[in-house]
Amino acid sequence: MTHEEFVAAYREGKLSVHIDPKLAAQLVTRQMMLSLVLLPVLGLAVALALTGYLITGVVLFVTALGFRFLVRRSSQGFILKQSLEDPRYYEQAVTAGILVVSGAEQKIGA
Repeated sequence: MTHEEFVAAYREGKLSVHIDPKLAAQLVTRQMMLSLVLLPVLGLAVALALTGYLITGVVLFVTALGFRFLVRRSSQGFILKQSLEDPRYYEQAVTAGILVVSGAEQKIGA
């Protein structure tokens, strides 16, 4: 199925899209380079807590973990949005098995 067919059928509600949550979270985390952002922030939070700024350190630590949770939780919507907008991203997501389109053959041909 081409990207144009996918977008048209999705907007008309003629197909069902399944996005693997685990693979989507891994892809978005990798694309955002989340580890490179979160590791220094978590280290800073621990350093603050150990040097006497306990509350500030705990708040920063919890905020960083909350950000990680929100990114992983919203990754499915991000994958779908990007797949609808960018043909290359759609091909990448389908090839990687993250985006699975079902019901397209029966409903589009009818």
